[in-house]
Amino acid sequence: MSGKLYIVSTPIGNLKDITLRAIEVLKSVDLIASEDTRVTLKLLNRYNIKKPLVSIHERSKPEKVKRLVEEMKKENKNVAFVTDAGTPGIADPGGLLVSGAVKEGIEVIPIPGPSAVTTALSIAGFPGNEFVFLGYFPKKKGRQTLLQNLKKEERLVVFFESPFRILKTLKDLNEYLGDRGVVICRELTKKFEETYRGTISEVFPKIKPRGEFVVIIKGAK
Repeated sequence: MSGKLYIVSTPIGNLKDITLRAIEVLKSVDLIASEDTRVTLKLLNRYNIKKPLVSIHERSKPEKVKRLVEEMKKENKNVAFVTDAGTPGIADPGGLLVSGAVKEGIEVIPIPGPSAVTTALSIAGFPGNEFVFLGYFPKKKGRQTLLQNLKKEERLVVFFESPFRILKTLKDLNEYLGDRGVVICRELTKKFEETYRGTISEVFPKIKPRGEFVVIIKGAK
């Protein structure tokens, strides 16, 4: 009988946002795989959880992931996978580990919790029946093509952006899509959390290019 793989959501900012079930799972597993062990250690220390840590991120070699899957299968180890913040697999590494576990018949169990996408959508005030999530907005490759395609997209568009590119991205959106309504969340659940509402031209001068951003832009309707 093989171990199990738990995909555990962790806080996107405020460490108090972790679920009781997530804490229970992190305390019960044999090993925690994380995107960045230094970040994860802060969370574990906060809740007095002491477990072995191994780093699994988007640059990890397939052989390393394979060895971890073999440990689960052959040594009956239960493993929790966490990313730096939010739900693993949502614009984060983790897909390789999950697919490897599934191929070996290992049970994969989701432990739901915080997600910057749903957190931002919940306070946007836009009809949220349908939306398109883009992950991080492309830096160069495919950027113009995406902007062209978004002209006709009628659903809400949601994406992440870094402080280094947020202003350029807003300029490009205004140029290609027009002065649409947006809601932009900065540093969600953290001490300096801010939400900007209005059209692109209205919020642009107010943006502080610091921290991480979630952008929600109205569709073409």
